[in-house]
Amino acid sequence: MVILRQTPLLRYLMLSAMLTLLLFISSFWLPQAGVPDCGSAWLPCLTSYSQTADPPLVPPMEGWAVPEEDRRLIKECPDQSFQTWRLLQHLRSSMADEDDILLESYLQGWDQLLNFMESLGTVVSFFSQKVKEKISLIRQLSLRQSLEARGKPAGSGLQTPAAFGLQSGAFRSVRSMVEAELKAGAVSFYHRTDSGCRTLLRLHRSLLWLKLMLEGLSEGPDADGRFKTPGELSRDAYRVALAPHHPWLLRQAAELVFLALPDRRYFLQLVCVRTQQEATPILTIIIHALTLVHTRTQQILAEYEMLELP
Repeated sequence: MVILRQTPLLRYLMLSAMLTLLLFISSFWLPQAGVPDCGSAWLPCLTSYSQTADPPLVPPMEGWAVPEEDRRLIKECPDQSFQTWRLLQHLRSSMADEDDILLESYLQGWDQLLNFMESLGTVVSFFSQKVKEKISLIRQLSLRQSLEARGKPAGSGLQTPAAFGLQSGAFRSVRSMVEAELKAGAVSFYHRTDSGCRTLLRLHRSLLWLKLMLEGLSEGPDADGRFKTPGELSRDAYRVALAPHHPWLLRQAAELVFLALPDRRYFLQLVCVRTQQEATPILTIIIHALTLVHTRTQQILAEYEMLELP
């Protein structure tokens, strides 16, 4: 009898098969991002866009309760797509309006978080692809609403971020989007609709997952001097933020996928540091910003009873 040993190749094949199963299962229950006209002559499918000019290296953080000496630790990290300072700038900009979240800056923040997720490799491609689809869907819905409101030919003015309709109009902010979609009857509390509100709720839950994972990375070792692995931290965060909304089989598959995440040192490199001591103040700043945005979004969704949209 031939006994199979758990070689690296075998483990890789098992994880690959599990990821394939995960993607297959998800196709039956996860919303397909995009509106029916996506890809048509009048409404092309939209993807993330790149900025043409970089903002200041260290974003202003007044009112964010961040010590000056910690802010100075945030710097440009060469040769990588994820930049902490860009993420912080977008998150701060999203809160420029009191008691609201500006959607353009919010989605730009997600563009940076996507860069973070995609830097972890194909093992998290399932999650990053679903996030990317949701970001694209909100931009498509915003563009459609903006064009219809102005009576302009569909497909016109696609050269700048402003063309997404996120700087003015119904999709300018979370609150304005919620009120506009409720008025238009685009949101259902009983069955699934591809509304901006439902899509935002899914992004909101994913933001909590990332925030909880980063909180774990910022913590020190346990009583035995052991640090939790990123896989364990991602699994624990998943169980709190996303698992309650997923079917059983998908939860099992997702937890197995987390086992293949890179080690802690790789995560630290993404924030341009080498040691846990250097990483903790930077991660604390990121977590603080994510918490502020998540809390305000939670309050708005709760106000309109949208935290459990199907």
